[in-house]
Amino acid sequence: MSRRGWTYAQSGVDIDSKSKAISTLVAQLAYRRKGRGTMVRAEGQFTGMIDFGDVLLTLCTDGVGTKLLVAETLGRWDTVGIDCIAMNVNDTIVVGAEPIAFVDYIAIDRPDEELTSQIGVGLERGAELANMDIVGGEIAVMPDVVNGVDISGTCLGFVPKEKVVNPESIKVGDLIIGLPSSGIHSNGLTLARKIIASEGVDYSEKPSILERTVGEELLLPTEIYVRSVLKLLDACQVKGMVNITGGGLRNFLRLKRDVRFEIEEPLDPKPIFSYLQDLGSVEDREMYQTFNMGMGFAIVVSEAESENALEVLGNDARIAGRVCDGDGVTVPQMNISYLTY
Repeated sequence: MSRRGWTYAQSGVDIDSKSKAISTLVAQLAYRRKGRGTMVRAEGQFTGMIDFGDVLLTLCTDGVGTKLLVAETLGRWDTVGIDCIAMNVNDTIVVGAEPIAFVDYIAIDRPDEELTSQIGVGLERGAELANMDIVGGEIAVMPDVVNGVDISGTCLGFVPKEKVVNPESIKVGDLIIGLPSSGIHSNGLTLARKIIASEGVDYSEKPSILERTVGEELLLPTEIYVRSVLKLLDACQVKGMVNITGGGLRNFLRLKRDVRFEIEEPLDPKPIFSYLQDLGSVEDREMYQTFNMGMGFAIVVSEAESENALEVLGNDARIAGRVCDGDGVTVPQMNISYLTY
């Protein structure tokens, strides 16, 4: 395998193949509940929605991914619980819902009190940052199935029906506000790890471009945007939101077709991204469809609402682009375009 010109597919994760696999699974799920609590169809949304009278309940699930292998190498487990919470609550708020309850699932090959205690520290901190109760969970000891640790969780949220964020209201001329990421978050770690391993880099190394060691940079917990976004929703009319996770900028395609999301001024990527790109000779297009590249969350508002929105969100938020005629997602200064999710 070549050590240069890395792609996510080459590292073992082909996002197009993943999308096809998801489609074959979803094609089998035809049954619909009868009675109260029926599913609300919302193609492309980041969380499932359930009709429950005057409110919609939301339900989503996610895990931490191969970031856990970095935690294992460093012997540090006290932050991955934050990632587990973040990956779920950031999906929940995309439709305007407030996260209220969470259950975790930890699969391990053997009981380890210190390890589970450290994971609990992160889960507690994540719940605090999201203002959410952890109401239950499960620890499964499965030595014949799991080699190490896997962590995932499920989040319950709610939103009054009249406050659901509806991307159908997005139109040409609307502006895209970007919120900065804390770092690599919990996506693209397979590519990052393969690049680092291929070049013989040790996680304890601290290149001059980075503020921390390579391992510490990879392990920085995912930013939780709940409080900022809920504050914004109380102050402004939000047309759409995007949690920029797996698939990078291609996540914008989940909002609405028949418009083009033009990222005119991408947020400045954290140094870890430049480091990985140079180390693995990764093309710009691949970087922006694998990593968040400095923008962990995005919000679409009308131009008239933009000044107020920026004031509410604070100094870290800024205009990253606008909605234009056309289709897909583009980054003009890099000649990048994406037409499919």
